[in-house]
Amino acid sequence: MRPGIAERPAVRARLPAWGLAALAAACGPPTGSAPGASVDATPAAGAAAGEAWFTDRAAAAGIDFVHFNGMSGEYYFNEVLGSGGALVDFDNDGDLDVYLLQGQMLGPGRTLDDALFPPSAGRPLTDRLYRNDLQVGASGPGMLRFTDVTAGSGLDVATYGMGVAAGDFDNDGWTDLYRTRQGPNQLFRNNGDGTFTDVGAASGTDDPLWGVAASFVDADHDGRLDLYVGNYVDYEPGDGDRCRTATDEPSYCAPQSYPYQPDRLYRNRGDGTFDDVTAEAGIDRAFGPALGVVAADLNADGLVDIYVANDGEPNQLWMNEGGWRFRDDALLAGVAVNAVGAAEASMGVDLGDVDGDGDGDLFMTHVSAETNTFYVNDGSGFFADRSAEAGLGAPSLPYTGFGAAWFDADNDTWLDALVVNGAVRTIEALARVDDPFPLHEPNHLFRNLGGGRFEDISGRAGEVFTLSEVSRGAAFGDVDNDGDVDVLVTNNNGPARLLINEVGQRRHWLGLRLVGGPEAPRDMLGARVAVFPAGGGPPLWRRARADGSYASANDPRVLVGLGEAAVVERVRVIWPSGRTEEWTGVEVDGWTTLAEGTGAAGSSR
Repeated sequence: MRPGIAERPAVRARLPAWGLAALAAACGPPTGSAPGASVDATPAAGAAAGEAWFTDRAAAAGIDFVHFNGMSGEYYFNEVLGSGGALVDFDNDGDLDVYLLQGQMLGPGRTLDDALFPPSAGRPLTDRLYRNDLQVGASGPGMLRFTDVTAGSGLDVATYGMGVAAGDFDNDGWTDLYRTRQGPNQLFRNNGDGTFTDVGAASGTDDPLWGVAASFVDADHDGRLDLYVGNYVDYEPGDGDRCRTATDEPSYCAPQSYPYQPDRLYRNRGDGTFDDVTAEAGIDRAFGPALGVVAADLNADGLVDIYVANDGEPNQLWMNEGGWRFRDDALLAGVAVNAVGAAEASMGVDLGDVDGDGDGDLFMTHVSAETNTFYVNDGSGFFADRSAEAGLGAPSLPYTGFGAAWFDADNDTWLDALVVNGAVRTIEALARVDDPFPLHEPNHLFRNLGGGRFEDISGRAGEVFTLSEVSRGAAFGDVDNDGDVDVLVTNNNGPARLLINEVGQRRHWLGLRLVGGPEAPRDMLGARVAVFPAGGGPPLWRRARADGSYASANDPRVLVGLGEAAVVERVRVIWPSGRTEEWTGVEVDGWTTLAEGTGAAGSSR
């Protein structure tokens, strides 16, 4: 690393052309189609050639956050990771607000005078909360504008933040935030008046280890959100920081240089406090340096399972056996290592029904020289690595992926994938030209063609995909309520980006907020939805979730792209409680709230 300017401007991508053809050949071309599936290579409805799919509007909308990573030239391990962010409706006004985690100066005795990239004057070195003041007119969504409401909110935290999970742990109807860091973690209770109170210590969730990923999950189906915390490594700045590259240049050490930290599972007692049930549940039997967590029912037995993505070590798949007992089935299920039996440097992770067969498929991101990995679920919780066949392998080999998610970018009913990239090891080509932060890379957008195949459309997805930055977190949700998914991107040592979707709303869509009854008027994380378009055909399965990606929290609402279907026959919801209900007459091209207990009894199939 070399000293640089106080705020490095984004550069246009210098795509490494070396060997891409060979890499593609080595991984194999996309081949075959699923039985009965068709491949649709047409552009999004109404998208002209060269038209942007996404436009960055963060600065124009009032989001002026710039991340500070505390670099001083000592290669402290924390600084290479970076912080996440959240899309969360903290004030219950129906639109998504933005919460961003900030870094701090690192190292014993280090001050801001030692920073290689000093923070800009006038910007507070704290987390930031931006309220969405979306202006909605008679014809639909209007001007997108955010107001910084950090001051007095209780979220003006001045410690080195890592990740955030969002969920209403006390069932009062207001979304709370769990903030991970190099301990102790903080649980911020939403007071419902624009302020938050740190109840981490009082609730028993102030885990002192180095947490990154976390997920609120109702593990025992009692109507209260429990909490899973993924921990990383045992490290303090100054503990053997410098490793060397192949050319004997100083660089960051790998996580394997440090002892791993066990994850934590907390049971919600329902009185504002939690029990640490890690040992009781068996979660302490296997662990690695965790960076990603996603909770969902992976084997269709009605119990929510927990998948953990570890950095360079085999991943865990904690299958829920009921009664607070979990077993790690990752190796048996085919998701501990990749198709050639290698553990990968997993960072971001997500789960969604990518092939339209009703079950959840996994996707995770890795470092350069490892492909991002696509695991296809056979419906019973057993998976096969289909990265190469899907076309998701070769394009990712030169890059290091972090935040990612399955989402329907163009509302054509197929889930696409967006991956944000940024290296963790010095890119020698950038170092040779004295780049001040030689880790930056462009991001990727992969369009689902159907039939288990994807194409990399980053080159035609918009100018924002030509930027080369050190991207880390990515949170997904409909920020402007216009019927398509937008993306909040956090950059290590750089500005936050708000990627507004310009094409999805041109097709039909259905937006659903799934909430509990009077005793739990919150977003029902883990609820599964089947949308049946009129005219027949298979249902479109989605789930309400806020977890996944990397160190970030997503919109808990469900947005379903309908393609050309202008009418929905019915909507089926399988609630975390196990109850199944159906609704008819739900209007498309708008947002609707469905509350548990208000629908007709329905089948779970």
